Amino acid sequence: MTAPLRPDLQLVANWVPEGARILDLGCGDGDLLAWLQQHKSVRGYGVEIDINKVVHCVDAGVSAIQGDLETGLSDFADGSFDLVILSQTIQAVRESEAILLEMLRVGREAIVTFPNFGYWQNRWQIFKGHMPVSETIPFQWYDTPNIHWCMLGDFEALCAKNQIQVKQRVVMDQGRRVSFLPNLLGSLAFYRVGP
Repeated sequence: MTAPLRPDLQLVANWVPEGARILDLGCGDGDLLAWLQQHKSVRGYGVEIDINKVVHCVDAGVSAIQGDLETGLSDFADGSFDLVILSQTIQAVRESEAILLEMLRVGREAIVTFPNFGYWQNRWQIFKGHMPVSETIPFQWYDTPNIHWCMLGDFEALCAKNQIQVKQRVVMDQGRRVSFLPNLLGSLAFYRVGP
């Protein structure tokens, strides 16, 4: 039996259709894929750069390969997946635009989640003279894997530039949905996008 998912992963799981073919990029320990396999009968793969996390995935019955997203998704054919997931990883890769385009080459739709840098507590910490550290950005400036800071409007502008349709957007803070002033009051953004 798989453990309950964190609220952010549960929201992603809610968007995944039963029996879908899934590619989870930056899959970590494979918790999301394991849950989806058990509860939604998905077929899928995870891609993770950390070999120890790949081993954990395999031990948990999740098909995962070690790979660096920066090298692209050339191992996967066009349209191989119904859905490609990139959860809290787009801000940690150098070629965010290229990866987004590759996701929609190999998948019919994509789910992208990221910490919202426009969140009021992040802004407040910057105002006080410090780089933000929070639940969704849990690193100090000197050891963060995050190299791109993004707000809702930034991601939506990237989608518009590439004629990518935003099919659904949800913003959360501390596991709860935020609808009023989402760019200010939401710490985590979720997008379901497609051609």
